[in-house]
Amino acid sequence: MIAEPQICQPSPAAVAEHPRLSPRADDALPSISIVAPAYNEQEAIAEFHRRVSEVLRAIGAPYELVLVNDGSTDHTLALMHALQADDAQVMVVDLSRNFGKEIALSAGLDHSSGEVVIVLDADLQDPPELIPEMLRGWREGYDVIYGVRSHRDGESWLKKATAHLFYRLIGSVSRVEIPRDTGDFRLMTRRVVRELSRLREEHRFMKGLFAWVGFPSRPLVYRRSPRLAGSTKWSYWKLWNLALEGITSFTIGPLKIASYLGLSVAFLSLLYAAFVIWKTLMYGDPVRGYPSLLVVVLFLGGVQLISVGVLGEYIGRIFNEVKGRPLYLVNRIIPSQLHTKTSASPPEAR
Repeated sequence: MIAEPQICQPSPAAVAEHPRLSPRADDALPSISIVAPAYNEQEAIAEFHRRVSEVLRAIGAPYELVLVNDGSTDHTLALMHALQADDAQVMVVDLSRNFGKEIALSAGLDHSSGEVVIVLDADLQDPPELIPEMLRGWREGYDVIYGVRSHRDGESWLKKATAHLFYRLIGSVSRVEIPRDTGDFRLMTRRVVRELSRLREEHRFMKGLFAWVGFPSRPLVYRRSPRLAGSTKWSYWKLWNLALEGITSFTIGPLKIASYLGLSVAFLSLLYAAFVIWKTLMYGDPVRGYPSLLVVVLFLGGVQLISVGVLGEYIGRIFNEVKGRPLYLVNRIIPSQLHTKTSASPPEAR
């Protein structure tokens, strides 16, 4: 059962006082692109297509379903081709290998054609039945309607706890306000997608990039469903690396912490040295044994290695960015009917 979404309704006075909003007609129907990156989702892709198509046909607007195959090793690509053969609204973007979800999502955005673009996970954890609610926010003049997860059904307590801590940590250190408990599920207007396509850094944290471009936005609170089938591709190691991407992409806080830690240790060391000298002069106590010296050396060595590691994370990202490699390479594209009609020319992988 799909939980009833909660979307905050602005008062007429608030809308009138919000000069950034440009409300659209109540019966306006934009062309819609659904972008769904998929990696080994053979169990869910057919049901995903059925549910999304059912919702979009009921809306009555022109639409396309952009399926991005991120180097799947199962029958996901073959099923995508079968869906496209039966449904001209389906577009297949087959990447040359597995580039990761963040880059696969970027590829889908690059090749979308609709006036609004909605990002959905192929595992159906984000219900497509909420698309009409998102369109209602679009008609009110917002450029971004982003989903906020009130519950995360089907996930372990550890994953929920670590996600809770991560969003609050990055929110406290990031230079950009990143909404809490928000994933990739969102509606964006064409101008937002166009600006996102200009951001070509290789180390991508899409939730941060979505927030960085700005534009009038509003939340849509909903209950996230368990996976329809299969198992998550996000191990804790991958989640840890994604967290590092987010932190290093949107703050230099770790570098500052390393600097402050070094200064603090140096200051404490000077105080301790002064104390030892004073004690020796006043009482004639010799400097005692090797255990304390060994502990101090190991502690200072650990601080130095941590600081070098933090610095290395940033330098490694600089190294990858300056090479200027394309974000992704495409093996094959099968366009949708909407893509053909609009004669869209999405940017090539750069």
